[in-house]
Amino acid sequence: MTDTPPKALAAKALLPTGLRDLLPPDAEHEAQVTGRLLKEFHRHGYERVKPPLVEFEEGLLSGSAASLANQTFRIMDPVSQRMMGVRSDMTPQVARIATTRLRKAPRPLRLSYAGQVLRVKGSSLRQERQFGQVGVELIGPDRAEADAEIILLAASALASVGAKGISIDLTVPTLVPAVARALSLTGDDYARLRAALDHRDAAALADAAGPHAPLFLSILNASGPAPAAVQRLAAIDLPDVAKAARQELTDVVRLIEQAAPTLSVTIDPVEMRGFEYQTGVSFTIFARGVRGELGRGGRYRTGGADPVGEPATGFTLYTDTVLRALPGPSLVKRVLLPLGTDYAEAQVLRAQGWHTVAAMEASGDLTAEARRLSCSHLLTADGPTPV
Repeated sequence: MTDTPPKALAAKALLPTGLRDLLPPDAEHEAQVTGRLLKEFHRHGYERVKPPLVEFEEGLLSGSAASLANQTFRIMDPVSQRMMGVRSDMTPQVARIATTRLRKAPRPLRLSYAGQVLRVKGSSLRQERQFGQVGVELIGPDRAEADAEIILLAASALASVGAKGISIDLTVPTLVPAVARALSLTGDDYARLRAALDHRDAAALADAAGPHAPLFLSILNASGPAPAAVQRLAAIDLPDVAKAARQELTDVVRLIEQAAPTLSVTIDPVEMRGFEYQTGVSFTIFARGVRGELGRGGRYRTGGADPVGEPATGFTLYTDTVLRALPGPSLVKRVLLPLGTDYAEAQVLRAQGWHTVAAMEASGDLTAEARRLSCSHLLTADGPTPV
């Protein structure tokens, strides 16, 4: 075999920004974690669907997915000569399946999914442009019990794979817009208000909201751990159109506290970034000591602004961040099988939980060969022997 010059090897290994190879044992670890999450979803009644990686652009970016247009790679289909998009998020695809192929399935409809997505650019917290998503959607019911089920499932699924220090940050992205509409804050005034709330800037808030600044400041200050934050939010004299959003949040918090009193839940009533198409209680999932969000979810309509869409809620976990919240891959029992080992004997070992690695050449030092191939054991006449 001709040696390849180092510069040529480096050129072959170079990948576009935001893309990377996942090598052993991390690739196997990700697959195992994804499988365990899906198993937990299935135990709660969620059935898996598998949408395609690429769809026609008009279908992929319809409804609420229109907000993903600037994150979507486009390609021309050489068969139909129509533009297609590479999915940048799987939730709209699952919503499409629910409203088309599964439109006659009984409601509530519980679906789960897992797969890779590709985005035009990364973010400050996630520079990867390709990463795994695994999640669920609950389609049909429009009530607090559905929101609570989704949030509790996210927490239990993460616990099932070993995540510690999970916290849920709740928001209602419809609350501030409802208050602003009631006070006739529109156009540039509303844009300035949004920017001030996003940056938690009290001075800019006073300038943008004028005489209504104390109201918005009180909403901003209602952030914090759920029990106390709910009480502070309840004490605010909100316009009638915003009271329903507050009540939705209150009901969901009550249900979560009843089911999982030790779950860490916080509230941020002014958070709206990333929840532009959400229509009710929404949330972000964090883990203590882990940079970035493990996932996010919330209430939406499957048709976006289309009135025929169904109420739905769900969440998506990002496998790259989830893996950072877990212990590393566990060591496996790998045993080197000397050349000529009987196949039936190897099958017995695999049935016992061993990972077998068959030698392809005879070796005078099988112990050294086992170590070279990252095996923890060597098969001898006495059975698997540590090396």
